Amino acid sequence: MNEREISSLARIQAELDRLPRPFDEHADPVHVTASAVVVGPRGVLLHLHKRLGIWIQPGGHVDPGEQLLAAALRETREETGLLAAPYAVDPVHVDVHPAAKGHEHLDIRFLLRADGDPQPPAGESQDVAWFGWQEAIEATDAALAPLLVSLQRVS
Repeated sequence: MNEREISSLARIQAELDRLPRPFDEHADPVHVTASAVVVGPRGVLLHLHKRLGIWIQPGGHVDPGEQLLAAALRETREETGLLAAPYAVDPVHVDVHPAAKGHEHLDIRFLLRADGDPQPPAGESQDVAWFGWQEAIEATDAALAPLLVSLQRVS
């Protein structure tokens, strides 16, 4: 765990104590999101985020009553068109970062596996691609890259 993740974990724990509805994106600008680090025989799946303009993992808001892992699986399907399966039910990473509309996301990240050609639906970023491990590490943001380095070592 690096300093950013340690700091993010502490912040998430504090916010969960403070927020009456931590999963409700409309209740507070600070809320929990779920995302998926998708890996497979072709490497790492990333999409070019429409608002941020960077290559990152699929993810987004949690629907009312939805479990975090289910949200990560749903977001992966919605943003990439691929059905993914979890490696485990526990998260592999957390990150706190600014988001659109002045929001701040408390992102819980899961490790999923998938294969096939991404087919994002209309309305989603059409820039979805498999990257080789090193290529993904170089293309993504400062939060995801260290996790990819760690995952590459054990894959």
